[in-house]
Amino acid sequence: MSKTNKLSERLALHTWSLDTTPLAEALKAARDGGWNAVELRRVDFVRCFDKGMTNDEVIALVRESGMKVATLGAETGFLFATGFERTRLFGALEETAANARALGCDLIMAAPGQNRGTVKQAAANFRTAGELVSKYGCRIALEFNSVHAVINRLAIGREIVALAAHPACGLLLDAYHMERAGDGGRSFEDTPVDEIFAVQVSDVPHGLPPAGNPPTDRLVPGQGRVRWNDFFGLLAEKRYAGYVSYEAPNPELWARAPDEVAREAAAAIRRLLAQLE
Repeated sequence: MSKTNKLSERLALHTWSLDTTPLAEALKAARDGGWNAVELRRVDFVRCFDKGMTNDEVIALVRESGMKVATLGAETGFLFATGFERTRLFGALEETAANARALGCDLIMAAPGQNRGTVKQAAANFRTAGELVSKYGCRIALEFNSVHAVINRLAIGREIVALAAHPACGLLLDAYHMERAGDGGRSFEDTPVDEIFAVQVSDVPHGLPPAGNPPTDRLVPGQGRVRWNDFFGLLAEKRYAGYVSYEAPNPELWARAPDEVAREAAAAIRRLLAQLE
């Protein structure tokens, strides 16, 4: 967690925003683009492994970039996993928690993935995840996904966190999914700030959402319909102390130069925040 009070000084670039860019180049684009930190995914490590790198070499690559790591993403699917697959996914989660600590990061994020089950099942597995990552001094944030069959609203995410009932378990608020699900603007007003572990931002195009999961039509904040003054204003009122991570997967952005994309997004978010700060 960052120690600065200003949201504009707590901006992290999510590597999915530069998905077709190799990790070393994405880290450089984040640094040169003026980001305060990065959010890394499990797949960033896996892609490096596929190129013959060891886990220690990936850790060294990130450290040498000079970029802080705000959040590490867990491999998706563990919330509803059973049997051997559950064992495998929790093993991957433990590796992610160990890597987080090695990088000076104390936060893991968990997305629902493609599988499904019951809210009680997700809560039980989420509690297990909280118990696991807390052994490494980490917390874990649950993201709801507007197109997931089960965890698709803020209220459901809050229910899972409440049922998990573990101090290391909290919420990730994603402005894109909140707007898509009808939970945009100040809709999280009754959510205590101590439940909000992480925030991700991107804008929502006007019109109907695209088919498929996950959606990759996300825009730079300020280019769509999200009510940013309401969203950022409420975060500031609540004194949210974590990072704001820019996660905007979009093939049109991937086709552009990564350093240009990184600079443009950082500048756009800071312009929006300047109206508040």
